[in-house]
Amino acid sequence: MAKVKTAHFCQNCGHESAKWLGRCPSCNEWNTFVEEVISKGKNEVTIFSKSTKRTAVPRAIHEIQDIPQQRIQMVDLEMNRVLGGGLVPGSLILFGGEPGIGKSTLMLQVAMQETNHKILYVSGEESEQQIKMRASRIGELNETCYLLTETQLESIFKHAEELQPTMLVIDSIQTIHTDIIESSPGSISQIRESTAQLLRFAKQTDTPVFLIGHITKEGSLAGPKVLEHMVDTVLQFEGDRNHVYRLLRSIKNRFGSTNELGIYEMLGTGLRQVENPSEILISDNKDKLSGSAIAATLEGLRPMLIEVQALVSTAAYGTPQRSATGFDLRRLNMLLAVMEKRCGFKLGAKDVFLNIAGGIKVSDPAIDLAVVASILSSNADLAIEKNVCLSAEVGLSGEIRPVNRVDQRISEAEKLGFDKIIISKDNKGIKQENFKIEIIGCTRIEEVLKELFS
Repeated sequence: MAKVKTAHFCQNCGHESAKWLGRCPSCNEWNTFVEEVISKGKNEVTIFSKSTKRTAVPRAIHEIQDIPQQRIQMVDLEMNRVLGGGLVPGSLILFGGEPGIGKSTLMLQVAMQETNHKILYVSGEESEQQIKMRASRIGELNETCYLLTETQLESIFKHAEELQPTMLVIDSIQTIHTDIIESSPGSISQIRESTAQLLRFAKQTDTPVFLIGHITKEGSLAGPKVLEHMVDTVLQFEGDRNHVYRLLRSIKNRFGSTNELGIYEMLGTGLRQVENPSEILISDNKDKLSGSAIAATLEGLRPMLIEVQALVSTAAYGTPQRSATGFDLRRLNMLLAVMEKRCGFKLGAKDVFLNIAGGIKVSDPAIDLAVVASILSSNADLAIEKNVCLSAEVGLSGEIRPVNRVDQRISEAEKLGFDKIIISKDNKGIKQENFKIEIIGCTRIEEVLKELFS
């Protein structure tokens, strides 16, 4: 009979202890340890058969052939971009997001679009009829997409070995359990052991595996922190419920950049890929309204133009309010201090509200100049021309600093029909004759204001 032992696990970070502790020594959280039963005996049964395994032997690094990695090109171009140019065989991908944001819908849509590949979609949360209902709403049914409603990992591997799919989707990892661990599904030890077995399956069979994961109320992925270290890629699906746009970001990626961004529009028939986000993030309002400026920004390798909106009003109460949506509040306070100290604008007694249109979050410092321009436009109630965009960083002394890859930003503004773009005069290698759009270089905020409001 297998020997049974118990251990205590922190439900926040997954730290293991032989006895109960009031405070976790790893994450310093209180009252998070829960006792779980672990069974690891000598009569363990292998999870999947030996026929699917590959035997590894030590080899000198110079003897290993340099073979280009053949990625699986998916139909979903936004997913391809975020993954770094395609799906790597044998990769393990953790896909997280808030409840109801559209994780299962996106993964089912991706599975149904891959008509040239055999996909196994495993659901531990919904029945076959529920998934079929959603699939019928999304689009045409794919004959190469197979559904399996199962939560036992051993059974999943058995079906995967018989079907031999090109891609495996697990929805969700918190519902999967293995007989090796005697704790309940969703516990720290079950998530860790199930993920370890799926990782071994992915590497030994060259089958890419998607794990849909829940998140906690703090916004982090549920389960032990080691879960994010075990997988190859961590994708975050986010968005404002009041907006129809959803953003796909890469938090960790062993096979590509983590700066890429995928944008989807939530429709009744599923999620639509947004190939040109600039057109949806800029308002079509032709009226000249104060407090609005257009910024040329970059998300990974993708240039796009966004609308920055500001509202400045006299503080109704003693303490002025500072509010920012989609922009770092601390950076907003810094820019307000620069405008007051270096440029002489009295904003200390006024409320300032800032919003990035479209419900997206931007951390690119190149939108600093557009933030400053929109705030001063609202303060003076003077509108900025719709055919002007800005792309530059603002320093603490009020200088206009250059940003990287400004030529891509200029090309994007020119493609969308803008007549002028204001950048830093210190940007090197930018020649006016290479562009039809008028390029204006400035070194101080005062020069920018003369170009905008003169």
